[in-house]
Amino acid sequence: MARQAIRPISPDALVAELAERIAGLAGARWTRVLVDGAPATQPGRLADQLVDPLRLRGRPVLRVSTQDFLRPASLRFERGRTDPDSYYEDWLDVGGLVREVLDPLGPTGTGRLLPTLWDARADRASRADYVALPPGGVLLVDGALLLGRGLPAELSVHLRMSAAALARRTDADERWTLPAFARYAEQRRPEEHADVVVRCDDPAHPAVLVTGPDQRR
Repeated sequence: MARQAIRPISPDALVAELAERIAGLAGARWTRVLVDGAPATQPGRLADQLVDPLRLRGRPVLRVSTQDFLRPASLRFERGRTDPDSYYEDWLDVGGLVREVLDPLGPTGTGRLLPTLWDARADRASRADYVALPPGGVLLVDGALLLGRGLPAELSVHLRMSAAALARRTDADERWTLPAFARYAEQRRPEEHADVVVRCDDPAHPAVLVTGPDQRR
């Protein structure tokens, strides 16, 4: 498994480097990008920061968050509202995400996808309309616990924090999720599935590690 050395990088340079790499991917009608990380690593923020640089490079962009693809509360909270195993296993509607978002941008896809599926606050279907991403477009999906599930994508980015940093930076009312991320690191080994690993114990001073192209989600 070939890897580059860990390389310190500024947050702005990280965004520019990722945008250049994503824009340079060829061979697919659409480019699906997964930005994976615990909430404390702010994967949604990084995904948002990539939108304008990609558009400046001539790529249409669509943003999707897995927070809009959670399962109904009756399923998420079946074992309680703060059960880390349920958070790890049951919260994300993987089937819905693949069916409505990722597969439509695959080799035989139509390019029409559903940007949101479930409104978790209202606990009902979001009733969103389907949207079309033009050929050559980039899909940016952010979320937690995404890798090692076989989600189809052309590029995956994993935002990694050490266990100690994650504990410090996780809000007190969310610390019940920490065992889920420890399990994720041990069982799914996201660094081995990611194309790009960003170590961000200090978000102001990240370091990047690019994994070999043979490593898939």
